[in-house]
Amino acid sequence: MSAVERIIGEEEQDPAFTVTLNGSGGSLQGWVVVDTLVDGLAMGGTRMTETVSEGEVRGLARGMTDKLTLVGLPIGGAKAGIVAAGADREETFRVFGRTVKPLLHGGIHLGIDLGVTPADRAVFFAEAGYDPRHRAHAVDMPIDWRTYYEPLVDCTGHGVGVSAITALETSHRNQPCRVVVQGFGTVGRAAARFLADRGHRVVCVADVQGSISADELPVDDLIDITDELGRIDRSRLPEGVAVSSEPESWLDADADLLVLAANRHALNAGNVHRLRVGIVVEGGNLCSSPEAQQKLRASGGVVVPDVVANVGGAAAAGLAIARIVPFDLEAGERKRWVFDWVATRVRENTRDLLEIAAASADDPMPELLAARGKAGR
Repeated sequence: MSAVERIIGEEEQDPAFTVTLNGSGGSLQGWVVVDTLVDGLAMGGTRMTETVSEGEVRGLARGMTDKLTLVGLPIGGAKAGIVAAGADREETFRVFGRTVKPLLHGGIHLGIDLGVTPADRAVFFAEAGYDPRHRAHAVDMPIDWRTYYEPLVDCTGHGVGVSAITALETSHRNQPCRVVVQGFGTVGRAAARFLADRGHRVVCVADVQGSISADELPVDDLIDITDELGRIDRSRLPEGVAVSSEPESWLDADADLLVLAANRHALNAGNVHRLRVGIVVEGGNLCSSPEAQQKLRASGGVVVPDVVANVGGAAAAGLAIARIVPFDLEAGERKRWVFDWVATRVRENTRDLLEIAAASADDPMPELLAARGKAGR
């Protein structure tokens, strides 16, 4: 069954298949869920946290199907999850590479997600002997994956920024706005810089240690003292910023826009009442619970879910896997082409989603997915 058939059918379908990972030649706990296959292809990131579960991975894989449908790419959705158990990191990804080798070579492309870095991906690609340049029944990519993909690391954050700007414009908030960014990993940093570069004031940033706030935070300075996992070095903070170790202090920030770019269900039914912003954009996967989204819409708030805003990295990878990218372009031109392609689709999907939401109190996603699915048939 294709992604389109699943979306416009009368009932939600189970995943195409789920693989439980026990480790090949080593200890490993995790899952790969392939939600849909399109012409034998599926793709999605690999997440590693202490609490990841099969149910979470299923939800993420379903989200990948929806993302790829919304941007019109002919690839199914998948996702991998690894339970972080404190073992040697490199060995964990070597075991993961050996375990998922048949899937990678069989058309299931697995990339990076929360808790997994490009260096980790290089380890499990190498262990599996997997090279995305080569795929059956497709022309070879003329450049290696790292050369293609690493310059696009900020593509997801760029798309999140485009979605946020579109949401602000649709809500007729054309003046510089106050922004909260919850999560300062790759996506959060890129989105914060995108918004700051366009005149908006980032007033609060949260990482795993708490939050940092000011009337206007120096985004570039914070980026300079943040590690690759999104942890801001408190010993090197610029002067004039306030620091809180309270995990959810970002909820109390007085602002117009919240970018959620960290953990699952960070915004939920138990804390959404504290929120002081009118527009929420999901820069990460499943960052707000369905109950929180429902309460926000009921109170007149605007919610742009991850399947609309957080598509840049998935689309960039999918464009290459589907061999749609004009590889003959010079590297800088190729990057601009990909960023523009993503921005166009994010802008259209955000605008159309909010137009549907303005006309009904119901969840607007089913109508948007049905429209995009029918258009892609």
